[in-house]
Amino acid sequence: MKPCIASLAVAATFAAAAPSFADEAIRLGNLKFAHYGAVSYIKEIAPKCGIKVEERMFAKGLDIMPAIIAGEIDVAASAADAAVAGRAGGAPIYAVAGFAKGGVRIVIRPDLPIKSMAELKGKKVGVARGGAQELVLAAELAKAGLSWSDQSGKDVQIVYMAFADLNQALMSKNIDAMAQSEPQSSQAINKGFGKELLKPYDTPLGEPIRTLVVSEKFYTTRKAEAQKFMNCFVQATKLFIDNQAAAEKYVRENMFKSQISKDDFDDAISNSPFSYDLSVEHIQTTTDMMVQYKVGKMAKPPVAKDWVKLDLLEQAKKANGIK
Repeated sequence: MKPCIASLAVAATFAAAAPSFADEAIRLGNLKFAHYGAVSYIKEIAPKCGIKVEERMFAKGLDIMPAIIAGEIDVAASAADAAVAGRAGGAPIYAVAGFAKGGVRIVIRPDLPIKSMAELKGKKVGVARGGAQELVLAAELAKAGLSWSDQSGKDVQIVYMAFADLNQALMSKNIDAMAQSEPQSSQAINKGFGKELLKPYDTPLGEPIRTLVVSEKFYTTRKAEAQKFMNCFVQATKLFIDNQAAAEKYVRENMFKSQISKDDFDDAISNSPFSYDLSVEHIQTTTDMMVQYKVGKMAKPPVAKDWVKLDLLEQAKKANGIK
């Protein structure tokens, strides 16, 4: 064989062995929380899955929905209620998996002698609008028989602010308590300016499930890539469940640039474990409670069975030997 022909043959062999990437990258919308780490890790192993993933970080789940409507995002990680509100607001999405559960704490100032939700009467409670933390806070306040509003005149005054601002507000005593996500709630406790009141999972919602959603267009027109992405999601999640050291290293060093401690990570993930599963029932319960507590202000609440699609997840779990 002549040298040039041999070179072509070798090149052809390598080309055949290389991953066959799609022409378009899969555009992933994500949030900077500890329990979103496995979703973020997908981009690292995407080449092994035969796809390319480009991640874009957002401040909160509701912020991703306009990007999906604009056709800028194919897959997104979000709290279930943000996904429900997005669907109600016209975002063409399907819920396809759950990637974490829990992830919220009600945290109070340690100098306050508060031992129950009922004792928050007359207090200011901070929360980020439009996520699991707002819904479970409303459910817990209602269970305690308290009224609430972001205006004065109710039992509890709600102060809406960004996740990043809640800890500072609690530390400076501008609020008395907060419904905060992870790892920020664990950081507040570990640094001594917060004390856990409760994990708000004793309502009909149980532990809120963080939800992976895809655009309808991605699901219907790029189904093979969508399945590859889901396979990659299952592999990333399995790695983080089986190997917490690997999960900790990636979340602390890559996502948070060593700004959170090992204790912060361990405490956060103990309260928001990685998972795969989602159910129509959980999304419907989330929707019903959002209507009940007026979270999301939906003119027409979506029916869960119309937009929860679990076929990709079932195939991916089967392919990876996960029951």
